[in-house]
Amino acid sequence: MHQTTTSRAVQFESFGGPEMLILREVPAPQAGPGQIRVRVTAAGLNPMDWFMTSDAATAARFGLSLPCGFGTDYAGVVDQAGAGVTGFAPGDRVFGGALSRTVADHVVIDVAGTIAVGGDAHHTPDGVDDRTAAGLAIAGSTASAALAVVAPGPGDTLLVGGAGGGVGVFAVQLARLAGARVLGTGSAASAAALRALGAEPVTYGDGLAGRVRALAPGGVTAAMDLHGTETAQAARELGVPDGRITTIATQIAGITPANGANAAPGALEEIARLIAAGRLRVPIAASFPVERIRDAVELQAGRHVHGKVVIDL
Repeated sequence: MHQTTTSRAVQFESFGGPEMLILREVPAPQAGPGQIRVRVTAAGLNPMDWFMTSDAATAARFGLSLPCGFGTDYAGVVDQAGAGVTGFAPGDRVFGGALSRTVADHVVIDVAGTIAVGGDAHHTPDGVDDRTAAGLAIAGSTASAALAVVAPGPGDTLLVGGAGGGVGVFAVQLARLAGARVLGTGSAASAAALRALGAEPVTYGDGLAGRVRALAPGGVTAAMDLHGTETAQAARELGVPDGRITTIATQIAGITPANGANAAPGALEEIARLIAAGRLRVPIAASFPVERIRDAVELQAGRHVHGKVVIDL
C-alpha cells in the first residue's frame, strides 16, 4: 500500500461563500477494512456543494460540521484497498460521490457505502475520461431518479425546467433516448446548447405556459422542474397531472419530488456505459486547477453555466 503522509484538501473553517474556501495540507487519509482510497484526479461541482456549506444551520441538516471538506463528485484511481475489499484493486479507475469531501488529493470510500454515508464507487469504463466521470454522481443519479418519477417514453412531450443545468444535461438526453419529445427551458443565450442536447428551447419567465402551448399545441404530458417551481406551475396550467410532474429543488404539495439517493441500482453504471458508447455526452463548461477553487465555485454558483464545472487535481 502507498503510505502517502500528506494530502491537499479544500476546506471550510467557517461557513459562508467561496471566499471561505481554503486549500490546506492535511494528513493523508488511510483505507481501513472495507474501504478503498482514491487518488482523486478530478472533482465535479454541484449547486448542492455551496448550498450545504452556506451557513451552520443548513450544514447541520446534511450532517456537516466544521472544519468541513468541500465537493461531492469525484473521479480518480484506487491507490489503497483495505482488508476485505473485493471488486476494487489498486490501479482501478473509479468515479462516484462522497458528501462534501472530494475536492482533495485523496478520498477514502466505504465500498458498501452511499454518497451520503461513507461514499460510493463505480468502475469508470474505458472511453470515459476522468473529467467527464467526475460530473456523473449527483447530477446523473438525480436525473435518473426524476425520470423514474415521470417515466417519459414514445408519444410523450416532456417539459424540462432548467434544462441546461447539470441535472438537465442528463435528463434531456435520457428522455430523448427513451423516445420522448423534450422542451427545455433556459435563457435565450442557452438555446443553442439546449438544441445540441436534443431539446427544443423555450425561454423561462413570465408567460412560460403560453410559449410552451405555442411550441406544443398538442399538449405536454409530463414535466420535470430542475430549478424551482415555475415549470411545475406552468405544467399544471397546461393540464399535466401531478403524478407526471416532479421537482428536485423544492417541494410542492401533491407533486412527488425526486432525490438522487433513490436512483435505481445500476443507474450510474448505465449512464457511464451510454457515455462510453457515444450515446450521451457531458458538456464540460469549465475546468480549474484546485488552487482556483474560489473562482470555480463563483462561476458555478452564478447558475448560468451550460454543463459541468470541474476541478483538476
